[in-house]
Formats: sequence, structure tokens, C-alpha cells
Amino acid sequence: MKQELKHWSDIQIAFLVAKYGTLSKAATELEVHHSTVLRHIDAIESRLGCKLFQRHPRGYTPTEAGKLLFEEAQATEQRLERLVGRLAGQDKDLSGPLVVTTVSTLAPFLMPAIRKFNDLYPKVQVELVADARIFKLEYGEAHVSLRPGQQPTDADYVVQHFKDTHTTFYASSDYIQRHGTLASLKQFKGHKFLNLSEKKNNIPAIRWTNENVPAEDISFVGSEYSILAHDAINGLGLVPLSQDIACQYPKLIAVLPPPKEWEDNLWLVTHRDIHHSPKVQAFTKLLKQELAV
Repeated sequence: MKQELKHWSDIQIAFLVAKYGTLSKAATELEVHHSTVLRHIDAIESRLGCKLFQRHPRGYTPTEAGKLLFEEAQATEQRLERLVGRLAGQDKDLSGPLVVTTVSTLAPFLMPAIRKFNDLYPKVQVELVADARIFKLEYGEAHVSLRPGQQPTDADYVVQHFKDTHTTFYASSDYIQRHGTLASLKQFKGHKFLNLSEKKNNIPAIRWTNENVPAEDISFVGSEYSILAHDAINGLGLVPLSQDIACQYPKLIAVLPPPKEWEDNLWLVTHRDIHHSPKVQAFTKLLKQELAV
């Protein structure tokens, strides 16, 4: 029974043999041994149920079927070349969508850089997706990711250290007037604390709170840092925030120098397949210029 060719590689092999007239030249183009090309040609002809080439001492001459395959394959190759050229041109023009992802608390931190990028490249539609979920860059869910915490280890990712983060407790001026500041992490008696509802022990400050602060001293829990920050503004207690997040809330005051053991990292992550694309390079370069300080 005749079978259809299912892969472009099958057509490409036959196309190159027809183009060059010899197995050796086709093999050189494909960077394989000429015997590999011969096996493929024999298998292709067997599946199609027809001869594509006349063999002779000087090489291979296409039959009528071979000429038809060559013409169609050549037209397909030319269309693919034009498509690649159009795609490359579109990327060089810096246009189209650019999906950026980070955690919700860092979204305001990114906005000044996104605004400047939009001014420089108005044809690019930047979409900022703020979510605790780790987006899969290999599935095209995002082009650029800014991630706090542990360094991503996926072999297909290009991971760059973006900046160190420094975290400490913050409170409102009203709270400080009533309870004072913290002398150290060992002297926190009489203070009230705000905590995340999820036990995110991968975050050093949250881990310290979970391990050291008695339940009766936790005055409020919330699902997001933004909720805790607003509760702290209203005097409910101390909230652990990185300096990059705390600057979004000018009414909050640091009550303790950032502990060394709470230092963390931000990672700039892209997928290796698109890392060098002009659009991604332009955005990540601007991001580092504007925010990695």
C-alpha cells in the first residue's frame, strides 16, 4: 500500500538529490553520510510506490515523478524563505505582543520601565501578567519573567541575576508612636505582626515570622503583600517588605535595618529560543538600565 510522506525532511532529502544530482553533494548539505541519503531515498520510493530517480554512473537524474517533487519542494522552500524573512523583519521593527510576568507585588515596580519602553517602541503591545504562578516560558506563556526567590534551574532558560533584594519590617508612624521600633529580631516582645495566609517559608522574612512569632501576636493575615501593606498603613502591625515594594507605600517607615539573613534575589528569565530576539533584548536591556540598581 502506498503511504504518504509525513515529514518535510523526507521531501528535503529527495529535493537535494534532485538539485545536486548526486548522493554525496546532498549528504554534504545535510551533514550526513551518503549511505544515509541512499537509505532514505530507497525508503521514500518504497513508501510512494514510484521511482523518483534514474541511477547512472554519474549520479541521479529525476524521473517525471522526481521532477514534480523537485518543483513543488523548490516552491515550498522559497515560500518558507519569504516567510522567515517577513518574520525576521517584523521582529526587527519591534512590533507585536510582548508578555511580561512577575508576582503581583512587583507589578508597580516594573511600570516606570514599561512606560518608557512603550514610549520608545509604540508598536510593541506589552502585556504584564502578575501572578504567583510560575509561567512556562517553553510553552510560550510569556516572553520575559522577573522572579524573586531561588534561581530557576531549567536548562532551556537564560537566567540573569537582576538585583539583590533587602527586606525588613515596616510600620505606620501611628504604630511606631504607640509601640516603638525594633531593637533587633531577638527583641520583638509587645509588637504585633502581619503575615501571609499561605506559609511561604521560601521567603526568609515570612519563614522567620512563622518560626518565631506566637500566634497571639499575629494581628492579621492576608493573601497578598499589598493587603498587608495597607493594613500596616492603618496601624495594625509590622509588615515584612522588600525595599522595592516598600517604596510604593511612602507612609510606611522601616523599624529595623534590613537583616543580612533576609537578603534575597530577583532573577530575569527568558527562554533561550527567543532570548536574542531584538524585542526581548530591547526590553531586558531597558529593564536593567532603569531598575537593576
